[in-house]
Amino acid sequence: MQLPNNKKIYFASDQHFGAPTPELSFPREQKFVAWLDEVKGDAEAIFLLGDLFDFWFEYKTVVPKGFVRILGKLAEIRDSGIPIYFFVGNHDLWMSDYFETELNIPVYHDNKEFTFGDKTFLIGHGDGKGPGDMGYKRMKKVFTNPFSKWLFRWLHPDIGVKLAQYLSVKNKLISGAEDVKFLGEENEWLILYAKRKLESKHYNYFVFGHRHLPMIKSVGENSEYVNLGDWISYFTYGVFDGETFEVKKFE
Repeated sequence: MQLPNNKKIYFASDQHFGAPTPELSFPREQKFVAWLDEVKGDAEAIFLLGDLFDFWFEYKTVVPKGFVRILGKLAEIRDSGIPIYFFVGNHDLWMSDYFETELNIPVYHDNKEFTFGDKTFLIGHGDGKGPGDMGYKRMKKVFTNPFSKWLFRWLHPDIGVKLAQYLSVKNKLISGAEDVKFLGEENEWLILYAKRKLESKHYNYFVFGHRHLPMIKSVGENSEYVNLGDWISYFTYGVFDGETFEVKKFE
């Protein structure tokens, strides 16, 4: 993808809308809609890197209540011709085809490579990558197992959604509540993951969410690891103008 003059690519992740309650989440949703309204003016594409919702599950004919303003704004932007790409996170990993069929937004369940101009990107949510985090990795295998999803689907939505929302906030393996401090480059799993990937292929940018910590770190020659932060504490996003990548705060 070659960027036209004055066009940019925007990235955001870890909004966790719906948490800790719909009422407390609502002002953050309004702020995110305002951000979408602002960036759509010069956006060539928008990437959402997971955990847009604190919980999401698609029954055959039911999706979670709420988020109307978010979904409506995404539909408006997509209908205007601006591509939007969605990567599932650990809180919305049960996303299926709702975004694709209703909003025409492709959904990715793992990292994907993109090229913008002469820059190569590896993009994803970032959960379960790199060494360590074995507890979450085991749990993710259980949660993504088709039999587990089949069992959960048999719960009435009033029960299943309420239970999942409770666990999403209370269980630190799911919530990532401890992922809020920088561990040092030698202990940051996604930095280690990026360096290992560079051993087999070069990327200019590794762009992830999940850690809730906005940062840009060099991981090799002409290669940077970017974490987008979140929309809980930082309200940060990434922007690529064809030459450089920046992480900015939305005021």
